[in-house]
Amino acid sequence: MRFFHWIKSIIRGYFLAGLLVIVPLGAVIFVISAILRLMDRSLGVIPQKFHPETYLHFKIPGLGLLLFIAIVLITGVLVKNYIGRRIVDFGEYMVSKIPLVRPLYGAVKQLILAIFGDTHDAFKRVVLVEYPRKGVYSLAFVTARTSGEIQEQVGSKMLSIFLPTTPNPTSGFFLVLPEEDTIPLSMSVEEAFKLLISGGVVEPGGSAPQFPFGKRQRNARNAEKARQVAQQKANATTSTHSTGSGQASSGQASSGQEDSPPSGAGQSGRVGEPGKSTDEG
Repeated sequence: MRFFHWIKSIIRGYFLAGLLVIVPLGAVIFVISAILRLMDRSLGVIPQKFHPETYLHFKIPGLGLLLFIAIVLITGVLVKNYIGRRIVDFGEYMVSKIPLVRPLYGAVKQLILAIFGDTHDAFKRVVLVEYPRKGVYSLAFVTARTSGEIQEQVGSKMLSIFLPTTPNPTSGFFLVLPEEDTIPLSMSVEEAFKLLISGGVVEPGGSAPQFPFGKRQRNARNAEKARQVAQQKANATTSTHSTGSGQASSGQASSGQEDSPPSGAGQSGRVGEPGKSTDEG
């Protein structure tokens, strides 16, 4: 039976070791390939005679992503000058006249400025807030310092925070609370996301947990157990010695009190001697 248990442990260890490599790698490959396929669909806007595949006779994966980056850079160069800025202002003026498009365009623009802008500290600080009840704490990200009407009504320094859920941190709650009710943390945003997605398994500054399989792991566990047992024995021995020393000290103190003569007797003897010599004289 021990042999089959050993075989089972070995197979389980190898399976988990392979799983730890294949699943994260497969997830990364899947996400990257999905993004590339999505971006490659943008090549459909290019006329067929200008399409790169017409001249190369083979498909280049990721060409759509390169095209998207090039379009964004060219647009940024154009809107940085005076004429491009005027064109963008005219376009935004026309968009503001459309009832359903105006709020969506404004919200998306403010979100892009908050995330990628240099003047904002959105999602750059991690704090701990007491939520959902007293004594229970949750991780949150500071999005901005509250200003405007909310600041005027409250009168104290307030923070706008995003409280994500786990294991999907893309959803959550928006809260406004006093700055003194938050506990700043030194962990980075990336470490906080790892902690949220893993449900607390991956701690900040650490790596993924090592599964207890293999000879090396068993030896490490046995060594740790032996160290703990030795530490417990040492603590018990120290406690016994300290208790015995305390009892011995108290015993010596009590015996010393019993052996010493009463103070009154010693004084009477010393007083009586001068009296005796006086009578004899």
